[in-house]
Amino acid sequence: MPATIPDEVRFTAWLRDHAAIPHKLSRAYTFNPDDGADLHQEMLMQLWRSLPQFHGEAKASTWIYRVCLNTALTWQRDRRRRAARVNVAFDTPADVPSPEAGPVETRERAERLEILWNAVRSLPAADRSLVILALDGLSHREIGEVIGMTENHVGVALLRTRRKLAAQLKGMNDEL
Repeated sequence: MPATIPDEVRFTAWLRDHAAIPHKLSRAYTFNPDDGADLHQEMLMQLWRSLPQFHGEAKASTWIYRVCLNTALTWQRDRRRRAARVNVAFDTPADVPSPEAGPVETRERAERLEILWNAVRSLPAADRSLVILALDGLSHREIGEVIGMTENHVGVALLRTRRKLAAQLKGMNDEL
């Protein structure tokens, strides 16, 4: 968007077009819905605060990922100071299976998704970032822009991270 657009209009457009980014990242970096909601709110606040620094040199989605990811990483570091909380399953629209699925398929799918999310959450922060961005369909070049890596390094790091996840999920791969 051009710089002449008021911040309120740009921010509203960002939220309309890219609402999934802070939602997914807040889910990946927290272990319960309350923390997820707090982190999501913090991401939105940081996006608002960062608006004056956005000059359109990167795509809006890249900027949003960068701001939200940095907020999540800061949150992760600060988490050590907060009390440990119980890992509670999330209940989000992305986890709701298709209407054709029966109760058994619905429960099994939810269980598999929760196992996958727990495996992703257990990864080191940098690896977790790579997985989230790749699952969101960003190219290696776009991921590199967001996290400050070369395209080639992203490819190598993703391969290693996928191997770590595969090892964690051994036996579940066919089901996932």
